[in-house]
Amino acid sequence: MDIVVKGRKTEVPERFRKHVAEKLKLEKIQKLDGKVISLDVEVSKEPNPRQADRCDRVEITLRSRGPVIRAEAAANDPYAALDLAAEKLDARLRKQHDKRFSRRGARRISAAEVPDHVPGAATLNGNGYPVQEDDTDGVPTKKMGSLEVKGEGPLVVREKTHVASPMTLDQALYEMELVGHDFYLFVDSETKEPSVVYRRHAYDYGVIHLSTDPMVTQAQPPAAGGTLGG
Repeated sequence: MDIVVKGRKTEVPERFRKHVAEKLKLEKIQKLDGKVISLDVEVSKEPNPRQADRCDRVEITLRSRGPVIRAEAAANDPYAALDLAAEKLDARLRKQHDKRFSRRGARRISAAEVPDHVPGAATLNGNGYPVQEDDTDGVPTKKMGSLEVKGEGPLVVREKTHVASPMTLDQALYEMELVGHDFYLFVDSETKEPSVVYRRHAYDYGVIHLSTDPMVTQAQPPAAGGTLGG
């Protein structure tokens, strides 16, 4: 494998090419990545006089059977830019090498071995759910948001709480179109009750209003929670 040095809108002197070969040791690079296919070095020059301290840029591109690794740097001369880019390339090569080594050296442990290796890890049952210490009837209990589900129950994927200011129906429709959703939950400014606007066919909209049943409210016990009596 050879190092390809090329210039972009600038000439690359032979002295710089030799410096590249001395700076980028192929033996060292292949020791860190034995699957290297090509190594390209591109030199470019910034004509803007305001960027005189960063007028020379060097970009190193290393291609192998794995991911492409790039390192670039700019300085007031190409030799300094090459030194900086070479340091970055070396750091990224070492990082990739250490990552591959750690993956090969790590041994996967089974789920049954997790409590032995991880202090405080939960013990899982046959269904993959944590076994609770207070399960006296053998039925696992799991936490789903604010719900405590025993056995197979509803799956709560996400729970959110929003602070909502009362708004009119027109404003709710505008907010729904603004966020690009097919429905929008809001508090009606007239009824002060939760309502939902939703998109129907074509450009039609629907609205659902919720109101509290006074008979059910009176039948409810003072304490919160529980099922409704009938």
